[in-house]
Amino acid sequence: MESQILGRSTKTHVGISPVATFIALLSAASYALALEPNKGEAKVLEDCDRRLCTMILRKETAGEDLKCDLTKTWAKSTIKGADSPSLKWSFGDARCSVHLHIARASIVAALTAKQYKLWVPAHTAECIIEHNGDVTTIKATLAPKLEFKSGRVEKVWINLLKVEGTSAITALISAGATLEDNTGLFHGAMVKEANKYIYVQCPKNYPNVVSGKPPKIKDKKGADAAGPSEPVTSK
Repeated sequence: MESQILGRSTKTHVGISPVATFIALLSAASYALALEPNKGEAKVLEDCDRRLCTMILRKETAGEDLKCDLTKTWAKSTIKGADSPSLKWSFGDARCSVHLHIARASIVAALTAKQYKLWVPAHTAECIIEHNGDVTTIKATLAPKLEFKSGRVEKVWINLLKVEGTSAITALISAGATLEDNTGLFHGAMVKEANKYIYVQCPKNYPNVVSGKPPKIKDKKGADAAGPSEPVTSK
């Protein structure tokens, strides 16, 4: 599926989140105000990760679509860790938010059909980025395209439709998207991480989903109790 659910570093590399592709682009690409992660940010990311992995592993067509209101904060050092000779990040910390909505039927079809083209609907990510001792807002609209063959990602296009904001930052984003879609600058890494997420990370992180057993949760007394096999769906 795509690169990461908003760059979550503890578990997940996702192939479907459009904002994931946006951040992969930023990462490939002052002053630091040290943006702090929002309260509950990690919990929401984990919940979305769990629900996406459940769809991937069970491949059930019945059920809710994937809908997540996601926010992710990155330190400047994390983003610069992915600098390349062609693109270098010269700004500070960044925080991006997006409302993710992808049809369950499309996710399942991409994984079960012999060949499938998953055209993700346009999503707009709104980001605040540290720049010259202040913060600036950037909006980027993407409609990523992914080609699957026998359930594996074969090709990825960022497909940046529009970017608005400070010219120095938007120029870097546009250049990165153009390099990726026209020359495949990050293509190999994005495809590799997407397939790793589907076939390695999801089964490893959610073995109870693979086995069909309900996960164990702790009751108030600390004893193990069987929880629901399906995660709670957020709006």
